[in-house]
Amino acid sequence: MQYLFLEQAGEHQLTLEGGEHRYIFKVRRHREGEIIALRNLRDASIYFYEIVSLTKKEAMLVLEKSEILSVVVQKKLHLAWCVIDPKSVEKVLPSLNEIGVEAITFIYCNRSQKSFTLDFKRLEKILLNSSQQSGRSSLMKLSLGDSLEDFLEEYPQTVMLNFSEQMLTASSDVSTVAIGCEGGFTNEEVALFKSENIMGLETPLILKSETAVCAVASKILL
Repeated sequence: MQYLFLEQAGEHQLTLEGGEHRYIFKVRRHREGEIIALRNLRDASIYFYEIVSLTKKEAMLVLEKSEILSVVVQKKLHLAWCVIDPKSVEKVLPSLNEIGVEAITFIYCNRSQKSFTLDFKRLEKILLNSSQQSGRSSLMKLSLGDSLEDFLEEYPQTVMLNFSEQMLTASSDVSTVAIGCEGGFTNEEVALFKSENIMGLETPLILKSETAVCAVASKILL
């Protein structure tokens, strides 16, 4: 763990109770007198606190110093991801966060199962845990879009990942990509994109949606 997320990080004095106390002192085994790093993920600062008091139920921390330390990837990538099984999203979300995806807008596309419901509070908790482990200093933005058409109105240069002779490469000047769900995009959805904005990956294999999203993120950001 690179730091502990706490909304109050930055205040001069903090008291840790409950889950934060258990994790720091029973899992991480920190002791009185040690220094621990905290972030609030609202700013780029990392805050270093001394553990000045420790009991079985709570710990008191005092701010020793802080420094601006932005840990983000240089490129930006916004994914428009057609809704798939939330369990599959939850499995790959930590990887996408560690790769450095800036934002994901989930969209119910024509072939998305409307019975799938995303639990954004649960997804945010997954992102927090991933960020603490990877050191990422900003939280990925998650949202639910109204439709693919509306998304394209706001982001007209979006590239669709689909079968194409035009390949998406590491040098492609792409910052927004639409990824289909199981079964891919319908003909009506493909028709929404200009031909030059439809790109594929250099593989003859059919990828699952969650595999494709990781492949695209890795291709562009790593």
